Amino acid sequence: MAGNHSGPRKSSSQLDGKKLDDIVAKARKERDTRMAGYREQSLRLHPWVCGRCGRTFTRENLHELTVHHKDHNHDNNPSDGSNWENLCLYCHDNEHQRFAHLVQGDGFALTAEKKKPATHNPFTGLRDILKNK
Repeated sequence: MAGNHSGPRKSSSQLDGKKLDDIVAKARKERDTRMAGYREQSLRLHPWVCGRCGRTFTRENLHELTVHHKDHNHDNNPSDGSNWENLCLYCHDNEHQRFAHLVQGDGFALTAEKKKPATHNPFTGLRDILKNK
């Protein structure tokens, strides 16, 4: 059996006060840098609700709420938040897929297209079938 210890052993890698102070100072500086970013600004300005589906967020799931640039220009970050929209991960992904299709010309248009009316009726003859039963 190894030596008998009366308490926790001190590790040679245990943090001294100076190292701990440095870590805390660095964490605070990084927090301040993050808070200056557009995501944090948008979260302060806008409600924690997805602008598309209406899902609400709390501190526990806030990491699933993203900030979308309405004009798709990530360099356009007015401090009033007018180019930002809080979207959940799913709606944000959908918005970017739609935009990619638009840019590629895959059938999405900025204005609503006129659709031709459907000519196929899957219920043709259903009334006669039900009468015969």
